[in-house]
Amino acid sequence: MGSTLRYVRKRAGLSQRELALQAGVTQPAVARIEGGKTSPRFETVERLLAACGWELEARPLQGLGIDRSAIRELLRLAPAERAQLATEEARNLEALLRASRS
Repeated sequence: MGSTLRYVRKRAGLSQRELALQAGVTQPAVARIEGGKTSPRFETVERLLAACGWELEARPLQGLGIDRSAIRELLRLAPAERAQLATEEARNLEALLRASRS
C-alpha cells in the first residue's frame, strides 16, 4: 500500500504535507503509511486516494461464483462432444434471441 500511495501522491504533484491536509490526516501518518510502518483503515485509503484525484473501483473477483463442477463435467467430454454441445447451446441462444424480438 505504501509504495502505491507514494506513486499516486507524486503523480498528483503533492507533498506529504499537502496530501495530509487535503485528506484530513497528519503528515507523519502519511509518512508511516508510505513507509509501510502502518496499515491504514479502508476509509483512510479512500480519502488519501481521493485527495490525489484517484478513486477505488469495485471489481468482481475472478472465479468467484463459478460452478467448477460444471466445468469439470464439460472437461470430461471428448472435444467433439464439447463442440456439439456448444453448437446446440448457440442454436438455443439464437432461438431465444429471435423469440425475444418478436
